[in-house]
Order: sequence, then C-alpha cells, then structure tokens
Amino acid sequence: MGEGLAKYRREGMEKEVVIVIDCGATNVRVAAVKKSGKIEDEMSFPNRAVPQKEGKEWLIWDVEEIWEKICRAAQKVCSRVGRKNIRAVVAVTFGADGAPVDKKGKLLYPVISWQCSRGRELVEELERMLSPWQVYQVTGYQFIPFNTVFRILWLKKNEPEVLEKAYKWLMLSGIINQRLCGEFAIDPTSASTMMAMDLKRRKWWRKILDLIGVDPSLFPEWKQPGQLVGKVTLRASEETGIPRGTPVVAAGHDTQFAAIGAGSSPREATLSSGTWEILLLRLPEFKPTREGFEGGLIIESDAVPGLWNPQVLMIASGVLEWVRKNFYADLSGRKDIHEVMILEAEKIPVGKSSVNLIPEFSPGTGPARKLNLKGSLLGLTLTTQRGEVYRAALEGLSFQLRTALELLEKATGFCPEAIRIVGGGAKNRLWNRIRAEVTGLPLVSLGQKEAAAIGAAIMGFLGAGVFSSVEEGQKAVSFSEEIFEPTSKRKVYEELYQQYKKTLFSLREVYSGGGALK
Repeated sequence: MGEGLAKYRREGMEKEVVIVIDCGATNVRVAAVKKSGKIEDEMSFPNRAVPQKEGKEWLIWDVEEIWEKICRAAQKVCSRVGRKNIRAVVAVTFGADGAPVDKKGKLLYPVISWQCSRGRELVEELERMLSPWQVYQVTGYQFIPFNTVFRILWLKKNEPEVLEKAYKWLMLSGIINQRLCGEFAIDPTSASTMMAMDLKRRKWWRKILDLIGVDPSLFPEWKQPGQLVGKVTLRASEETGIPRGTPVVAAGHDTQFAAIGAGSSPREATLSSGTWEILLLRLPEFKPTREGFEGGLIIESDAVPGLWNPQVLMIASGVLEWVRKNFYADLSGRKDIHEVMILEAEKIPVGKSSVNLIPEFSPGTGPARKLNLKGSLLGLTLTTQRGEVYRAALEGLSFQLRTALELLEKATGFCPEAIRIVGGGAKNRLWNRIRAEVTGLPLVSLGQKEAAAIGAAIMGFLGAGVFSSVEEGQKAVSFSEEIFEPTSKRKVYEELYQQYKKTLFSLREVYSGGGALK
C-alpha cells in the first residue's frame, strides 16, 4: 500500500508544470513547462506594436489585445495539461516598456513601444543635466532613446495630468502579473532596463528620479525573481483557465531568464542568438568601466541577487535572412532552404574565398558601433558563388562575436571558459563550428529556442517550493547539448580575424570620407 501511494505521488509530481507567459515583440506565448525543462504544451499568437490612435507616427502595445491572446492560449494549454498539475504561473517580457496605472491596475496611458520614435529629443536634454558616463556608473545603462526614463520624462512634459493621477508605474511583466493576482510589483531584472536603478544597491537612483520630477513611490514593491507576488484571482482564473489560488511568481526581463534556462554558470558566457544576438556574462561584481562605456556595453541585474549581466547587443540572423532573400530567392518556400545554404557554404574551403562580409547592417549597434560603418560585401568577382557569400556572412558574424567577447573581457577582466548558445541561431551547425574556431572557446549548443521559458519555469518551481535554489532547478533540467570544440583550423581563422579588424578600420575612412558612401 505504501509503495503504491509513493508511486502515485511520484507520477503526480512528474506531471507538475509551471505556466509561463512569454510576451515577446513578435509573439505572445503560453507554455506549460515541466521540472525537467520539457515543454509539455504551448500555444502562441503573433504580436506587434500598433499605431496610436492620435494618428502620429507613434507606436504602442495594445495591452487589451495582448491579454486576450494570453487568455486564449492559457485556456487551451491549461485544459490540455490538466489544471490540477499547475504549480505556479510566471511572466517574462522584453524590457524598457511600461505604463502608469490607477489603483485598480487600469492603464492611464498606453504602453509606449521601444520601437516608437518619441522622446529622442529628450536624450540631449537629460545629457545637459547628467553626463552619460555618470549615469552608466550607477545604472549600467547607455543613453538609449527607448529607455523608460525618457518615456516618463516625455509624459511629464506632454501628458502631465497622467502622471499626476497615476498610482503606480508598472513594467509590462508587472502589468500581466497585476491582471493575474491584483498585486503591484516590480523585479530587479525589469527595473534594470529603465535607466533609473542603482544597480549595485538594487534600489532606485534618487538623483535621476529627482531630475525628471518623479518620486520613488510611483514604483511598486520590489519582488525578487522566484518570490511570490500573489495568487490568481477568481476573475483571472475565469479568463485564463489557470486555477484560482495558483501562486503568481516574479520573473521579469526575458534575457536574464534565457541565461538561467541555458544552464549558464558564472564561469560561462551566454549567447542568445536570433535576428539579434545578446552576449552576456553573469558576474559577482557590478563593475562599470570606461572601456565598457565607450564600447557600448550595458549592464543589467541578474535574476539571482549578487550577480550582474554585462552584455553586448548586435545584429545576427537578420544578416543571414538578407542573404537568403537576395541570393536564394529561387529556393523561397522550400522547407530545406537553410540546409541547402549550409551545404553550399560547407563546400567552400576555409580561407580560399576572397569574399568578406562586414555585418554592420544596423549602424550604431554592436561592438564596432563607434566606427560608424555600414554593412559591406567585399571581394566579389565574376566567379563568386552564392555559397561564398553565405559563408562570408557566417564568418563575419563570428568575427563580430569575437570582437564582442574581447570587449567584454577588456571591460570586465573576466574570460569565460565556454559559450552556451540558445535561440534559433543555435541550430546552425556550420555557424557553430565557425564560432568555436574564431573565439577559441568551446561552444555548447542547446539547440532550443525556449531558454527564457525554461529559466522562468525554474523560478516558478522555486516560488512554489519545489526547488530550493536556482542551481537545483538548473540541475533538474535535461539539456540536449552539442559541443563544438576549436580545431586546427583555428590558426587560419586567426589570420582571417586579424584581416577583418584591419578591414573595419579601413572602411571607417571610406564611410567618413563623404560622397555616396557616407
């Protein structure tokens, strides 16, 4: 009888899931994640910023539409996995975006999208009051127009009555949590994207708030990732299908939870690779350096207290998609198009092609941002094959990655033992091999896109008392790893990388020289 009961309980525990609400810029997704990291069920809908009704070129997030999609997806997922198996619910979103709300959680102004152009004129105004270097030393952030501080300052100047009526300012993950449980909270990972947080002390930076005329009481109670925010209300249960009383556990900014979900330790770098790439470290010291500031690094709070995340943002698969559209249009619609591209590039011997691609397709971003370059395709001849162009793109992006890695190492003094890669870019075997050769580090590919959801689920199980620590949760996850080690080809790639750096500086003269290339 005792063995049967134990088996019954064990089987029940194996079915336990955390519901993860993952609101991204292109998709809203609800996933049911097991302790092992397995996605038991999921459903998603497209997401996009929409024009504000005033008719100007302003972009906002339609929170009502997002919530409706969350509810539809959650109803389906919860019914399929069994409501009795749900232990907690967590939300992860992109950073920077939030809005003022009243005491009932109703939006007093739409959530302005990070893609919106408004507020750019306020960057120079704030620079006259505070030096960017001083701000970086405290907040870890660069002066970027979409930072939350500039949105609040814009409202202060253009819609002052909105902030006067506001009860709290909630970030997007906080808005979702409030609708689930009725409580107001903010976590350090989301707050660290606002350019208003004293990162070292994990509290608000009073000086910058005073300058923009905002009292810290505008922001809600702090909740660390993994802490209980509240419990699902009757209304939220009816709308989402998540059982009433289910713990709502704090998570926050998706980037930090991708690092947790990748199984990254403080000894490793994490590369989240998609249209864009983020290369980040998990370090036990908040160390804003002049090298990092000049190189465009930002620093955010890790999901685990006592750790910080210096990171570099750069274009990635967006460049490969450009190559696909312009050189492989004849294969459009084929399911094996990416495999064909890889096979053609694999036929090109290392160092035997004259083609070089400089991936500066988004000027002002990435580790070479100070050079003010543009994307460049060099070394073409009448015999150039499209496979050479694709390989040159993979190599150029890998050289960019090494430049970012060197910037992080110089700025922090830390050299990682390996790079753990997640996201769509983790599935390209040739790219992974080239990355390992160029960086000289083992590249651990997890071959999955759901690292943020897995990291958030770990926090959910932590908040539900299933795990006692993040490390325990990471050990419970079954990772399907493929390791790419540097080989003897590294010497050839070292020569190519040195040539790449020389090309960057040569192009700086070209693009700053006037004429059509400027």
